[in-house]
Amino acid sequence: MKNRVVITGLGVVAPNGVGIDAFSKAIKKGESGIRFHQQLSDLNFSCCIGGIPKISEEKKLDYLTPLQLRGFNSSGILYGCMAGIDAWKDAGFTVDSDSELDFDSGTVFGTGTSGVEKFREAIYKLDENQVKRLGSTVVVQTMASGISAFLGGILGLGNQVTTNSSACTTGTEAILMGYDRIKNGQAKRMLVGSCSDDGPYIWGGFDAMRVMTYKHNDSPIEGSRPMSATASGFVPGAGAGALVLESLESALDRNATIYAEVLGGHINSGGQRQGGTMTAPNAEAVQRCIKEAILNANISANEIDTINGHLTATSKDSLEIENWTKALHRKGDDFPYINSLKSMVGHCLAAAGSIESVATVLQLKEQFVFPNINCEDVHDEISALISEEKIVKQVLHTELNIAAKASFGFGDVNGCIIFKRYN
Repeated sequence: MKNRVVITGLGVVAPNGVGIDAFSKAIKKGESGIRFHQQLSDLNFSCCIGGIPKISEEKKLDYLTPLQLRGFNSSGILYGCMAGIDAWKDAGFTVDSDSELDFDSGTVFGTGTSGVEKFREAIYKLDENQVKRLGSTVVVQTMASGISAFLGGILGLGNQVTTNSSACTTGTEAILMGYDRIKNGQAKRMLVGSCSDDGPYIWGGFDAMRVMTYKHNDSPIEGSRPMSATASGFVPGAGAGALVLESLESALDRNATIYAEVLGGHINSGGQRQGGTMTAPNAEAVQRCIKEAILNANISANEIDTINGHLTATSKDSLEIENWTKALHRKGDDFPYINSLKSMVGHCLAAAGSIESVATVLQLKEQFVFPNINCEDVHDEISALISEEKIVKQVLHTELNIAAKASFGFGDVNGCIIFKRYN
């Protein structure tokens, strides 16, 4: 008998809201966290807007000690620690450096590039023959598994402690990896999520690829336009999302608050074949990923009430909608509600899947569909496939039971999760 897996804690650090309460209010109101950043302009970026969470120096001390913050320069690890610790506390657990080691709890917490600002700082010191002045935390701030190492130590996790990395699919994959571990009885609880650094040294490569919008430097809030006819590229973002997954038995034993249930999901790759490339999805693989997720969750496609898509505001949005219609065999008025959080926060890269999953779970818990902003002019190819009424433009309070969340990342990698309201 496989374990049922539920969500008992949430944490988020997003451009439009730090903490679950602020984030929930922002997504219901359709508030954008995208701003103009002078640093990008000074560095001659074409796209000078982005989503960066607002965090004070005082706020950092609520999560990391003065010693940990000495010489600290890794925004992604900071975001991940904040979201992870908040989720852990939200699930009803304490954070105590003297606590017992917990062999029933672990973490899969993903990232793309960790501590790039710290890495840059270290390179300059090395080039100036100052190796002895690097400090003792360069390695943990720049290694890929830095975030899981920080969280594992802060929370005393004794089960699997690891970091995954699969481009924009990272957060979605982390959730499914933790889900599998609990489902198979190898852990009672897994803290799962992902984080991403912010700033020019992360975003510069995308600017060079010309996949980011350059048309909204004077109107940043209008810049991220998923599913819009006037979409002109994605807006970069950063932050972290975290969820505490737990076996239903453990959650009930603790009388924990349950946000939703994870029914299942699927991860695959298009192998960069049949139209799939490093940056473009193999449509057959995307459709197969969605179908297999539905099969794994033991539901029918008709039971899905809402979809939180990948939908980045690039030329591939129409293809994504087409893939959903083919995978679900649903179109027009029969299509589920669909939205893209990226309209409000931008594309948070490795953190996207986890932040967007937190938003999806909040929708099920609080029974609403957050709006797509900047989508007054739905792309003709999309409106030919699905009813515009399914592309919610104002917050919709409605009964939801099952939600799908998908991510499709660089390298032609795909992930899809099925969440269910818990009664």
